[in-house]
Amino acid sequence: MLSLFSLSPSGPAEVGMVVRSSCGAPPLASRCRPGFSPRQSCSGSLHRLCSVGAFRSGLWPDAQAEWSGRPVGAPSLPSPAMALVSINELPENILLEVFTHVPARQLLLRCRPVCSLWRDLIDLATLWKRKCLQEGFITEDWDQPVADWKAYFFLCSLRRNLLRNPCAEEDMTSWQIDSNGGDHWRVESLPGDHGTDFPDSKVKKYFVTSFEMCLKSQLVDLKAEGYWDELLDTFRPEIEVKDWFAARADCGCTYHIRVHLVSDNYIVLASFEPPPVTIDQWNNAKWTEVSHTFSDYPPGVRHILFQHGGKDTQFWAGWYGPRITNSSIMISPKMTRDPAPSTAQPETMQGQKAARLPSSLHLHRPF
Repeated sequence: MLSLFSLSPSGPAEVGMVVRSSCGAPPLASRCRPGFSPRQSCSGSLHRLCSVGAFRSGLWPDAQAEWSGRPVGAPSLPSPAMALVSINELPENILLEVFTHVPARQLLLRCRPVCSLWRDLIDLATLWKRKCLQEGFITEDWDQPVADWKAYFFLCSLRRNLLRNPCAEEDMTSWQIDSNGGDHWRVESLPGDHGTDFPDSKVKKYFVTSFEMCLKSQLVDLKAEGYWDELLDTFRPEIEVKDWFAARADCGCTYHIRVHLVSDNYIVLASFEPPPVTIDQWNNAKWTEVSHTFSDYPPGVRHILFQHGGKDTQFWAGWYGPRITNSSIMISPKMTRDPAPSTAQPETMQGQKAARLPSSLHLHRPF
């Protein structure tokens, strides 16, 4: 039976380890890996690794108590028979199991640089597939091909709607008002006058436009949202954009949407800008979904500009233009085929405020 239960304060990467047979044979002397010399800095990493991974996961519950025969929970007693050995003497499958319970970013930023053995184990696809299974990103019977399990894990971890306040629950918060014509933007509750219920009952509100052009936008800073350059440029994950709009039954309207993938210096690299959709008066007021998926786009995407809006066609005072809600930008774990080899690691993230779009992108130009 193998037990790992304490760190040595006197040397790097050393742990107290007891190796004995199930019949109670005395501890066996452990041999160090020839030529292996872990870095001095790994002691702290090991302490975090063991406390976060091994002890919390329950792999070695109070192993010292089990070996010494004292009651679980009783104060520990020093033992002269205990041998101090390198953690790298553990079988690789045990190290992999420990790494499975270490937070992913800590694995890459703190543990991977410790030594070549840890680097090679942490780069194994097996480890990241286990972590995907552990987090529920895949199932036991998963049979879909994955180009890079490490990238897949992080893309699944980061997957969420990158637009804030998409369903008007916080009035106009988080939206940049680009055009506010007529009687301006307004928030109303579903279904609204001459309207219909939204397909998802969780959505309770919508934004509505007026008799002159109303446009609003958000500029998403991908690095501020946790994505780093290599993840975006090497793998170029699919970017899914969705929006929902509807007209009042008693008034026609025109709906507009524009989405740009933008570089760090605000050059447009890819766009989705379909022709405006015009709905006639006396329509069924049904909600319509518009969607687009960006794939195989050029490297260098760092921001996503999302803009939508419209106006009514009757020029009536009030709020008779298109109703809009449940907008979303999602970065999918689906990746460009045959990505380039991956070597870079996640960057340490600091809070960044999304940059304001320069006039060179013509944010306010009419559709």
